[in-house]
Amino acid sequence: MRQRDIAAARRAADEERRSTREHLLEIAGQVFAEKGFDAATGKEICKRAGANAAAVVYHFGGMDALYAAVLMEARNRLVSTEMIAAVVAGERDAKAKLAALIGLLVRKLAGPASQSWAARVIGREILDPSTASTDLIEKEMQGRATIMRSLVSELTGLPPEHPAVARGAISIIGPCLLLLIANRRRLERAFPALNLRPDSAEDLADHMTQFALAGLAAIAHEVKKAEKGEG
Repeated sequence: MRQRDIAAARRAADEERRSTREHLLEIAGQVFAEKGFDAATGKEICKRAGANAAAVVYHFGGMDALYAAVLMEARNRLVSTEMIAAVVAGERDAKAKLAALIGLLVRKLAGPASQSWAARVIGREILDPSTASTDLIEKEMQGRATIMRSLVSELTGLPPEHPAVARGAISIIGPCLLLLIANRRRLERAFPALNLRPDSAEDLADHMTQFALAGLAAIAHEVKKAEKGEG
């Protein structure tokens, strides 16, 4: 009986720690979204969370580690590299891969997640990188760049290291980044017919896919023509 009581007490304590950690992570995400990493303090985060002043150190080891945890949670709530790899791997045809990839990104960025603290944290980090996130962001970018190079290379028939492949990749990524970092209300005021809503995500994704495919085909044609020495 005594051992069962001890085990139950340990489980309760573990659950409380997990709950406190998750709550701190949620509050920290909101604070970082509002103020950025440099202006946020552990004191404010703990106060908002109703936690002990030392909770950030106890549960995360410090502000840098807390911010890294928030970034990981944010990318998981939006689109992780693993999600991108999985959706691309789920298709055999290169055009279908691109359509699946753009569809995933647009659905996420046109949906409720785009208005969350997770999107604002990632947007801030893109526009004003913090020193605390250098390794994490670099790893994420390298993983996504590898996927994009491979896909654009497959679509154009050009080597992955060709400059046109790099340019093609950023041409696809650019509009998606715009959806992430742009002020949604201003964008819709500038382009009232754009309708950045979940129910129009598929139409936008189809347009972006067709635009990307046409652009890549045109660039690949010009590159190959130039390499053959044609006029």
